[in-house]
Amino acid sequence: MARFLDLMEPIMKYIPEVPKPQRKVSLKEKVFWTGLALGIYLVMCEIPLFGVPIYQTGYEQLFFYRVIFASKKGSLMDLGIGPIVTAGLIMQILAGSKILNVDMTKPRDRGLFTGTQKFLAILMTAFEGTAFLIGGNYGKPDTMISVFIVLQLVCVGVLVLLLDEMIQKGWGLGSGVSLFILAGVSQQVIWLSFSPFGPIADGKSLGALIAFFQTIFNGENILSAFSRYPYPDMTGFIAMILVFLLAVYLEGMKIEIPVAYAKYGGMRAKIPLKFMYVSNIPIILASALFANFYLFGQILWQNLNMANNNPWLNWFVMFNSTSTTRELLPGCFLYYISSPRSLTNVIQDPIHAVLYTLILVTFSVLFAKVWVEVSGMSAKAQADQLVKAGLQIPGFRRSPGIIEQILQRYIPSLTIISGIGIGLLAGIADMLGAIGSGIGILLSVGIIYQYYQILAKEQLSETYPGLGRFLGQE
Repeated sequence: MARFLDLMEPIMKYIPEVPKPQRKVSLKEKVFWTGLALGIYLVMCEIPLFGVPIYQTGYEQLFFYRVIFASKKGSLMDLGIGPIVTAGLIMQILAGSKILNVDMTKPRDRGLFTGTQKFLAILMTAFEGTAFLIGGNYGKPDTMISVFIVLQLVCVGVLVLLLDEMIQKGWGLGSGVSLFILAGVSQQVIWLSFSPFGPIADGKSLGALIAFFQTIFNGENILSAFSRYPYPDMTGFIAMILVFLLAVYLEGMKIEIPVAYAKYGGMRAKIPLKFMYVSNIPIILASALFANFYLFGQILWQNLNMANNNPWLNWFVMFNSTSTTRELLPGCFLYYISSPRSLTNVIQDPIHAVLYTLILVTFSVLFAKVWVEVSGMSAKAQADQLVKAGLQIPGFRRSPGIIEQILQRYIPSLTIISGIGIGLLAGIADMLGAIGSGIGILLSVGIIYQYYQILAKEQLSETYPGLGRFLGQE
């Protein structure tokens, strides 16, 4: 019986692909192509979707999810990397649950898996664009304009896929997805901290720091600058700084496992296992799931339950029909998977805050366990890789089983602890109203650290070309 991936093979030749470089790409060239990809992304963030009224680009509940998915409402990047992340989420769950039969150690299977994920991302772009239309995010355009809006989103989605693939295949540094997320979070942090735009409802500028100094110069009560919900305030600014510093500290924590090179006379070394073992992947996947729940709920409410009189749907979604911002009402599932976003809201509804944190942490741990299994980070997979690399634990035989037993002492615990830690940190930061969102800050720290390592590796490789083989470079 043919596997699903085998059935997808004929489709792969119709999916656009960026070829791998046939020569060694210099660091300057990689910086150029990375900068070009970033420039294209930033330009697309400023070009409005044709056919979408400008007044439709105001505040919305999806605003905080947009930070994570590098999207900007009403622009060509309205969907951002959301479809790519969602496609990845679906494929990883299918592979991790063994529903999809794939052997990631085989190049052919890896290629089919990646190609199928790209194809699914394109389908998800069309689906999410259509869902946004049905959910009323673009007003009520006629049929021709609706089709053109979806076509714009699909074309941009394919371009984003190609930009990400170009960077990951060696033309650039890191990954396009990480680069776009970092750019989106940085933009929001700078804008919400220093924006002179205003005056807004409280008579001050939008930026938290600008409003803080305006409060001091006006001789007003300084505490008012620490509570301006729903606008950025100093509580959110300080929370952003603290979460950033804590995330940097946690990023540097690690457990070191001693190993020896059997081929080099037992030369000793250490393999670091990061305390944040699963990095930020679980929180990205959890956010993607919550965002898709919200999108699905928006469609259901818009078309089947605008009066909130259907008890079968009210448990899942209820919006305030008198509010222009689609405010979620207490009592529905979507309400409890959305962050309170400020200390004021936490005090007003502590049950919401507790349930939100518990749900976020639970999903973070679940995705952490799944990710470790499907990404080759499990104790068994790590043991096999160490043996293939000619390494062994000093004092023990060079056996995958023995190394697995030793790694089993650490990896399962680190997986759960890092899943809980990343979920708690993101949830608490969001409830404090951290500028850039707690998840956005955590992602930024991880991405900055990743780029620091990549740049150090590239510079070392160019300075000492002989080290390229040990660094995994051609």
